[in-house]
Amino acid sequence: MKSTAPTRKPGRPLSFDRQAALKQAMLTFWQHGYETTSINDLTAAMGISAPSLYTAFGDKQQLFLESTRLYATAPEDLQRQLDQAPTAQSAARAMLYAAAHGFTGTSTPRGCLLASATASGSSTSQAVQHAVAAIRQDIITRLTARIAQDITSGALPPATSAAALAAMVVAVIQGMSILARDGSTRESLLGIADCALTCWPA
Repeated sequence: MKSTAPTRKPGRPLSFDRQAALKQAMLTFWQHGYETTSINDLTAAMGISAPSLYTAFGDKQQLFLESTRLYATAPEDLQRQLDQAPTAQSAARAMLYAAAHGFTGTSTPRGCLLASATASGSSTSQAVQHAVAAIRQDIITRLTARIAQDITSGALPPATSAAALAAMVVAVIQGMSILARDGSTRESLLGIADCALTCWPA
């Protein structure tokens, strides 16, 4: 469906800090999910009017998609971390531990924005579902390639399924998000991460 949101007039300066407003939108989506977050919720959190939101960000869907880009680790940064890790297992451990800490932060909502976004299932916009799925798939693809390097070098057994191992890490991270929103402690999530890593082939 074509958006009817007004477009921003060229050269017209914003009367608010766009990046600060975007951060507040991200936190609001993170707390409530995509579908249950209303324009009123967003404008209240961002401290701007609805016309200003449409002018600066387009519409709710575009605002959410931009929020996910702010939230998620940039692909080039993730790739750098994977490249610099001494082994794929150490890279996976870093990802799992970072999730345990990030999902239980004191200054942000619990859990993961990506998991929260599509919690309402089929009622969520297809574009939103596809965008979130694409972010997760990109992580799996990059981690798969890093695991494959260890298989090639002999650090992992030849029969290791790089794709399955990478998907397992992301699945555990998403499960940790749900448990964090249920109230699980950081120590509990770190324990889950350590347990998952015991499945790593030797």
